[in-house]
Amino acid sequence: MHEFSVVQSLMGLIEQNAMQNNAKSVSKVVVKIGKMSGIEPHLLKIAFDTFKEKTICENAQLEMIIQDVVAKCEDCGKEFIIENNRFICPFCEGYNLQIIDGEDMYLLSLELEV
Repeated sequence: MHEFSVVQSLMGLIEQNAMQNNAKSVSKVVVKIGKMSGIEPHLLKIAFDTFKEKTICENAQLEMIIQDVVAKCEDCGKEFIIENNRFICPFCEGYNLQIIDGEDMYLLSLELEV
């Protein structure tokens, strides 16, 4: 379960931001998880709840925004959401696609107590 290593990295980033802002604690963590990121949201939640004990995030709530996979057709130039793992442009039926969102996980925001 690689979600544990993801949360370890996330905690480091949170602690770094908290220190830079002289925060005493973190009350909310908001992340965006792409559907093609390989991260399972329920496992990420379990890992976060495990690792946050006795840290600056001990009382933090984790909010997860699940990002659809967004593609751009290189043939017709239109953007669309990939549905049902159908990697074909719904406008021109082209296969020449560029994924523009939904492959990564981002730390979007933190609510800090100072």
